[in-house]
Amino acid sequence: FFLASPGSPYQPVIEALGSYPQKKFYNVSKLGGAKYGVALSQLICFTLDTLPYSIRVLFESSIRNCDGFLVKETDAMNILDWKTKQNNVEVPFCPARVVLQDFTGIPAMVDFAAMREAVRNAGGDPVKVNPACPTDLTVDHSLQIDFSKCAIQNAPNPGGGDSQKPMAKLSPLKAQPRKLPCRGQTGCKGPCSAGDSSRNSGPFSAQIENTPILCPFHLQPVPEPETVLKNQEMEFGRNRERLQFFKWSSKVFKNISIIPPETGMAHQVNLEYLSRVVFEVKDFLYPDSVVGTDSHTTMVNGLGILGWGVGGIETEAVMLGMPVTLTLPEVVGCELTGTASPLATSIDIVLSITKHLRQADVAGKFVEFFGSGVSQLSVADRTTIANMCPEYGAILSFFPVDNVTLKHLKHTGFDKAKLEVMEAYLKAVKLFRNDESSSREPEYSQVVQISLSSIIPYVSGPKRSQDRVAVNNMKSDFQACLNEKSGVKGFQIAVEKQNDIVPVQYEGNEYKLSHGCIVIAAVISCTNNCNPSVMLAAGLLAKKAVEAGLVVKPYIRTSLSPGSGMVTHYLSSSGVLPYLSKLGFEVVGYGCSTCVGNTAPLPEAIRNAIKQGDIIACGVLSGTKNFEGRLCDCVRANYLASPPLVVAYAIAGTVRIDFETEPLGTGFNGKSIYLRDIWPTRRELHTVEEECVISSMFKALKEKMEKGNKRWNLLETPESTLFPWDLKSTYIRCPSFFDKLAKEPVSPQPIENAHVLLHLGDSVTTDHISPAGSIARSSAAAKYLTNKGLTPREFNSYGARRGNDAVMTRGTFANIKLLNKFIGKPAPKTIHFPSGQTLDVFEAAELYQKEGIPVIILAGKKYGLGSSRDWAAKGPFLLGVKAVLAESYEKVHKSQLIGIGIAPLQFLPGENPSTLGLTGKEQFSILFPPELSPRMTLDIKTSTGKVFSVIALFENDMEITLYKYGGSLNFVARRFL
Repeated sequence: FFLASPGSPYQPVIEALGSYPQKKFYNVSKLGGAKYGVALSQLICFTLDTLPYSIRVLFESSIRNCDGFLVKETDAMNILDWKTKQNNVEVPFCPARVVLQDFTGIPAMVDFAAMREAVRNAGGDPVKVNPACPTDLTVDHSLQIDFSKCAIQNAPNPGGGDSQKPMAKLSPLKAQPRKLPCRGQTGCKGPCSAGDSSRNSGPFSAQIENTPILCPFHLQPVPEPETVLKNQEMEFGRNRERLQFFKWSSKVFKNISIIPPETGMAHQVNLEYLSRVVFEVKDFLYPDSVVGTDSHTTMVNGLGILGWGVGGIETEAVMLGMPVTLTLPEVVGCELTGTASPLATSIDIVLSITKHLRQADVAGKFVEFFGSGVSQLSVADRTTIANMCPEYGAILSFFPVDNVTLKHLKHTGFDKAKLEVMEAYLKAVKLFRNDESSSREPEYSQVVQISLSSIIPYVSGPKRSQDRVAVNNMKSDFQACLNEKSGVKGFQIAVEKQNDIVPVQYEGNEYKLSHGCIVIAAVISCTNNCNPSVMLAAGLLAKKAVEAGLVVKPYIRTSLSPGSGMVTHYLSSSGVLPYLSKLGFEVVGYGCSTCVGNTAPLPEAIRNAIKQGDIIACGVLSGTKNFEGRLCDCVRANYLASPPLVVAYAIAGTVRIDFETEPLGTGFNGKSIYLRDIWPTRRELHTVEEECVISSMFKALKEKMEKGNKRWNLLETPESTLFPWDLKSTYIRCPSFFDKLAKEPVSPQPIENAHVLLHLGDSVTTDHISPAGSIARSSAAAKYLTNKGLTPREFNSYGARRGNDAVMTRGTFANIKLLNKFIGKPAPKTIHFPSGQTLDVFEAAELYQKEGIPVIILAGKKYGLGSSRDWAAKGPFLLGVKAVLAESYEKVHKSQLIGIGIAPLQFLPGENPSTLGLTGKEQFSILFPPELSPRMTLDIKTSTGKVFSVIALFENDMEITLYKYGGSLNFVARRFL
């Protein structure tokens, strides 16, 4: 699967890598040679130079994996001729690896276990059944919040069958708070307590396990909170069956690794630990690439790794050694030029680029970044932009590997020798982007130009988050707000009162309050402000401000509320936390605090002065909401700003300031200090981020991976080659996909006298088809679980039970919003025509199967819209659906139907059930010829005597072959017989 077969026509281009003769690779730039002639070889090399980098990855893969069947020579040449073939041909792609999360991973591993069973029953060797493609599965979707702040939020929910152990052994949490052994330091007002929500509200669960949890006030180590331990204990108890199955899978299957719970989320582990950038197998080098079922898979494109999200069936096909098929895409080149404003943060840049791409219509295309501005983006910026693909509709956003990438990899623990080999290889295959402006850029389908110089920082306010104000216009905009009539922005202050000053005594000193004065400044690392770069920017700005002699007026209510203990950790490790504290931004705990209006009262003297003078006082925070009066009833103007700007405005003490021309304040020796004097440069930020934050995070994650998980390590699992299925289990069950496993394909069987199970309209989504979310108490799945002895609180969710086909099949088409034309209103019901009964969809399908009557689905346009879900095809298959007849299909779902063995049939253009006079109550007979061909026209005869033609939507010989074998699972399984 990963190295071309001995008969590959491209074997002659394998060669040694320069100074590393033991390393071998496919030198695609030398493709041609004697076989094609020198002139053509030079032409191919020239063409390769013009291809977008992302297309070069597709091309290298097609050369390396060419076997004449799954990947053909014509596929490679089509990719090389991308400029004229884009949007016109489909090509196969063999990614280097697969990433799964547990909800999508459990059915895949159950299928592999069932395949072993079927191969054994058919006389084959089950030990040979293993994923062909390296696969990493992260168990990250199991954790639920049962305990919070030392209180039980939800009753224990063990689930499972009779074999499930009761949860009664879990000891209840003690009511009294547990004292944390933090030694009181100077300024300590008492012992830190896990139950004291005013000081330590927090869960430190995001803290890296091998980094001591710190008291946020004194930075002294404290033990792991009881809430974290109890939630983890509940997670392992509730999901014991699933976790045991995962651990068994990791022991018996080759080529798969299971990342246990409590390690991290799939996309983060993928970025921080699993990514190789360049793969090396037995001294053979090739580009890292990935497909995954996690929605954040596209983040790896920021590291120069081609990757995107696919559905469960496509993922299983790749795991089984088959390529992903995609239409050769357009590639939009996004040229970044200029230099961003010094005050623009990473968040400003990311959101601005996202906005531009949304307007550029890049839906369904690759986006690739180039230009002089790319090197200004850190890898964290790049991965964030790549992760925003759903916001602007692109398949992926690719950043080729460059010097910034290599520097990042160095800080993440890649050794020097490996990096040198990586750089040499990427340059040899022309996958390394040169920062020099003189280097030739690829040719793109279209080019979108974004000038970083046009990206300027904004704040939002004074009353609504959607009212954005450029920082350089802040002073004039606030003046306009004073003049405007009372409303969404105006305060209607008389002109003669706009410069009023109210003196106030506070802590022995006199201060002067005026319109625009700041009385609340809160740095909160929530939502997009959890990006390390903006929090570090606030810390570095504070450091420079303190060193310059600037202070924050003591009456301003300042606070720092990190989103997690991890933020406190990197602010501390980078040395900026003491400077934030010096300016009054002390850690107040871990919660929403100021953002939700939980602000300590302002000093009485300040409140009285504001009210007496009718002053428009301001609050500035890095949160998400800023409604009038939200922070305090006497603070009428509230602005949302980035963390460093919050600190800057706090120092200035007013929003009526032009940062460009007016100083923030006076420093040592009476020197005027401007914002530009203390604002950290992007180079400074990147250095601190890479060396302090990224380095420590990656080191800690690797230590955690090597150390393992104590609960996981102690988890008992079977030792057998075949999984010992527990017939009482309601989580793990052997599915029936391989009941008709055959070594040789069979001719497509006719579908005779089929009834219509469901008559659906347009835009039926995978959400309508595939079960997800909670299990309704009145559903067929609930009846099944009740019969197994479970109570409703033990039902758990469809996601948690995706390893049980009995639950998932009963949940198929069980969406309460499903509109079946037979019923006439939204309901998961249909009619069983032989008896005339109105039943749950599953019950009707079950009756049809008992009677030996095949069923089909009748649908309108765009059948299968939405996210790619494997059970949207598996469920109908197990319900007995033999074919779907629709006006049009969502492409991915159509491929999934073929991959499971369901025929996708399409009405002729201009025809539909209405124009043909079909009610859906007829019976349908479909005869397949012995030899199918792509997009063949078939005739359908109904029980009323009507005959009409449809198109069998098999696009190529590969899809026809899969259908003949009963789907991709059976196609691959027969190899082991």
